[in-house]
Amino acid sequence: MAPRLAAVQGRRVRKAGRKPGNRLLGPILAFPGVLWLLLFFVAPLYVVLAVVFGGVDPVFRTVIPVWNPVLWSSDQPSYVLSHIVGPDGFFGPALLRTAVYVSVASVLCLVIAFPIAYYVARLSGRWKGLLLTLLIAPFWISYMMRMLAWVNLLANDGLVNRIISLGGVFPGDTEWLSGKSVVVILGLVYGYVPYMIIPLYAGLDRLPSELVEGARDLGAGRVSAFWRVTWPMSRPVVVASVLLTCLPMLGDYFTSDLLSGSPATSMVGNLINETVLTPGQTGQAGAFVLLVLIVSILPMLYYVRSVSRSEGSMA
Repeated sequence: MAPRLAAVQGRRVRKAGRKPGNRLLGPILAFPGVLWLLLFFVAPLYVVLAVVFGGVDPVFRTVIPVWNPVLWSSDQPSYVLSHIVGPDGFFGPALLRTAVYVSVASVLCLVIAFPIAYYVARLSGRWKGLLLTLLIAPFWISYMMRMLAWVNLLANDGLVNRIISLGGVFPGDTEWLSGKSVVVILGLVYGYVPYMIIPLYAGLDRLPSELVEGARDLGAGRVSAFWRVTWPMSRPVVVASVLLTCLPMLGDYFTSDLLSGSPATSMVGNLINETVLTPGQTGQAGAFVLLVLIVSILPMLYYVRSVSRSEGSMA
């Protein structure tokens, strides 16, 4: 009787799913999101393409967008690509520097964020609410104000040099804001580590604790249960958190401007900002934007693939 009853219920569910109202429910729910993507992603992206593959007024040095793809010109993207490597590759160092800065800062953010998120999600107990409030608190202060605070702390007569000099006993005249890569990387870590902690916490908090308890019951220690159970389940969350952190870093220019201001630490975001402000070079800025977009697509595809694999294994 049980298999027949299940089959009858399955037929009823399938018949209910064929109703016109149910078929329209999905498109209706997806319409606002699709409209948002069309208006605020696809349309602006096409404008960028029209500018990148457009022209420049020879007299006024203003951008002339070309809306017809048939008439697009590759002069400006070719100029950017031809000056990345080789003897005239003056764009290359900034691009390589961006990759190094973002990679190192993302790893440091993960090293800092994962233990904090794991503790709050799995071990904090009754202190979870207070700790969550403290984790969300940095979002109440603008990024610019937090960076400006570090400018004051790292000034020649700032608090950092005072602490190093022990109040003037030892020399403490380090010029932290004079183009040091370490300062820019630590500034990126400080600015973006909250963006990694929150999604890590959300993912770790949803992990089924029964599997960890089962591993402990079967004789696994805390470390073994973590590496064999918790870490494999949390890898998609880690990948998503790293992406949410490193993708905004790729376009960051504010941190380097405030904490360095030197061409020796400029990133691709600084190139975009400079070319946008230079007459006649807006197309080059758009080419850099497209380059960052193409580079960003690769880790996103990896994330989608890893999530699909994890869902398939769980099924």
